[in-house]
Amino acid sequence: METAILTIRIPLEVKDQLGKLANATHRSQSFLGGEAIQRYVDFESWQIAEIQQAIIEADAGDFASDTDFNDVIKKHAG
Repeated sequence: METAILTIRIPLEVKDQLGKLANATHRSQSFLGGEAIQRYVDFESWQIAEIQQAIIEADAGDFASDTDFNDVIKKHAG
């Protein structure tokens, strides 16, 4: 996998925590930072895709009927 260098500013406390985590896991701070950014990007991308899909469904009028909605509420209400 091709990589690139990214310089970021983080609070000193976070850098210290990252250093401790790197030592404890025998990983580099760079590796852990890359993993954290990848997880964030994956989650945010998933969330945006879900929101965009929901907007498409809403624009198409694809909603649960009142009866379906009430049935789900009754099922989970007890």
